Amino acid sequence: MSKKTLVLGASLNPGRYSNLAINRLVAKQQEVVAIGLREGEVAGVSIDTELKPYDNIHTITLYLNPKRQQECYDYIVDLQPKRVVFNPGTENPELYKRLEKNGIEVEIACTLVLLSMDQY
Repeated sequence: MSKKTLVLGASLNPGRYSNLAINRLVAKQQEVVAIGLREGEVAGVSIDTELKPYDNIHTITLYLNPKRQQECYDYIVDLQPKRVVFNPGTENPELYKRLEKNGIEVEIACTLVLLSMDQY
């Protein structure tokens, strides 16, 4: 079953983990949307630079450090995803509390590992 995923902090750089995540999500037939600093395309997925009001997001996988996440708090909550995956380096207890208060699952994990173990 496809879990529409927003990659928040997407990069055009093939060496970045967010770029690898987009490629692996697409390879696993997951629907992917992405927001990053620069417009472009990765694995056929357009990277937007604005916080768009996407519909039916199941998972947000974060690739933004906690300081950069602050401007996205309301946006993330307003999308009402089922869960938010905090990849290594994105851990943020302040945001965890806000998400849980709004009934959104917090998962502290690595998207790449979850995908490789078929636990996504």
